[in-house]
Amino acid sequence: PISSDDETLKLWDLEQGRELATLSGHSSYVRAVAIAPDGKRAVSASEDNTLKLWDLEQGRELATLSGHSHWVTAVAIAPDGKRAVSASADYTLKLWDLEQGRELATLSGHSGWVRAVAIAPDGKRAVSASADKTLKLWDLEQGRELATLSGHSDEVNAVAIAPDGKRAVSASDDKTLKLWDLATGEEIASFTADTGVLACAVAPDGVTLVAGDRSGRVHFLRLEGL
Repeated sequence: PISSDDETLKLWDLEQGRELATLSGHSSYVRAVAIAPDGKRAVSASEDNTLKLWDLEQGRELATLSGHSHWVTAVAIAPDGKRAVSASADYTLKLWDLEQGRELATLSGHSGWVRAVAIAPDGKRAVSASADKTLKLWDLEQGRELATLSGHSDEVNAVAIAPDGKRAVSASDDKTLKLWDLATGEEIASFTADTGVLACAVAPDGVTLVAGDRSGRVHFLRLEGL
């Protein structure tokens, strides 16, 4: 699915390049979407302060997840497909039970918009990125903060976790991409771009990083000797 400013999502057949369905129901811009590991469901995040759970096979809404008091800016689904974590402009994250469509916990601690969230491969931890210039590591089983990752000097726009769950990479408007050790909460390495970095990802090989900056450049980096 693709999210949009027209308040809908669209499901596409990527092999044939054709639209399969339009998912309507949000009452404001849709800012993010995540697909469950089984490919049968998706969760969308909207500026109407809600998330929606969708059945992709039937193209219909299954549930509305309400609880945030401001825009929902990002969402990630756990590897088991049973839970999701949302990030919001209300400075919080929320953990959701997707099978029952209910809120399990509110994760509080950031002092600015939470712009992004990633869930570790084991499904037990999550890392959030915020406009307060920090990232936070969360214990999803106990619903508590484990560590604050400090080092950026401007808003943190994105975060991704390596496939082994041991490291995370973050992208910031301070023009840097930073690599973090999640066991110690320490910064391992930093790459500086010419403009703010908006997005980042870790390849399945665990050593290739990809980042996009505000100038439109895409950077490919390889981790060596770490």
